[in-house]
Amino acid sequence: MNWAGKKVLVTGAGGFIGSHLVERLVEFGAEVRGFLRYNSRNDEGHLRVIPEKIRKEIEITVGDIQELETIHRVTKGVKIIFHLAASVGIPYSYVNPQEVIAINTIGTLNALTAAREADVEKFIQTSTSEVYGTAKYVPIDEAHPKQPQSPYSASKIAADAIALSFYNSFDFPVGIIRPFNTFGPRQSDRAIIPSIISQVLTGKNVRLGNTTPTRDFTFVTDTAAAFMRMAESDRMAGKEINIGSGQEISIGELAQKIVSLMGRKTIIESDVQRIRPKKSEVERLCASNLLAKEILGWEPTVSLTEGLTKTIQFISRNPAFYFPQKYRI
Repeated sequence: MNWAGKKVLVTGAGGFIGSHLVERLVEFGAEVRGFLRYNSRNDEGHLRVIPEKIRKEIEITVGDIQELETIHRVTKGVKIIFHLAASVGIPYSYVNPQEVIAINTIGTLNALTAAREADVEKFIQTSTSEVYGTAKYVPIDEAHPKQPQSPYSASKIAADAIALSFYNSFDFPVGIIRPFNTFGPRQSDRAIIPSIISQVLTGKNVRLGNTTPTRDFTFVTDTAAAFMRMAESDRMAGKEINIGSGQEISIGELAQKIVSLMGRKTIIESDVQRIRPKKSEVERLCASNLLAKEILGWEPTVSLTEGLTKTIQFISRNPAFYFPQKYRI
């Protein structure tokens, strides 16, 4: 695909993955409209920290993904939609399940409805590996059963089903991209890797929840590349495609690796408030990325060690972004 001049909408553009995707799209010559959730601070999220020469090329629009009239307005004239807008906090979904479920389901329905009426060429729905729950087998392929182990995962299972219903009912060109655990610069310390790094930088103790679960980590630039490969593919419609490395590491091992890379002496402690409810904890995630290789020609290029090094450098340069002494949900 020639991205030059291609009109693209990215919902959730101010988020972690969204900001990296927007940056990459602009670099490839796309005309990018970034949709952000309105707030009284007029906060542009992570778009405020991307290079100014890229930021000035973005058409920034604000509103609420739950308002259909607003979504109709922002989809006009675009050819490709990357739908990333979502409420993503798993612990937050324990506290406010109604809000999380409403944003993630109604927001997705609105985006699909407006996109279909705007006759867009392709719609990329963003999923999450959390829809699989604890692995029944590894590596996890796209046929793995869905297990709603948190209100957040339930909301994303529902959102993905809504997206596929538009493909099946209306032959609408929607594909589902399912990143496993993405990490890298700009990620909030609600996520495990920035939380560990920021705690190591500021103290001798690192407080974690359960350290035995395993996760499959992908560096954010690789994830952003996968999003673009989805839009470029002629075989993405109706597909659910995992994006992951195919390698797993426990949270405890991850913490030790980060401490070693940072050259610090750190004590790792258990923090009860960070431990998820037993039935809700996803104990094991490890992706099969065979379909991504086959359909998208995608595989990760940044190793865990290289990605962690880049993330450590970013967090070290931007300490004000993080609150290591506070558990953020």
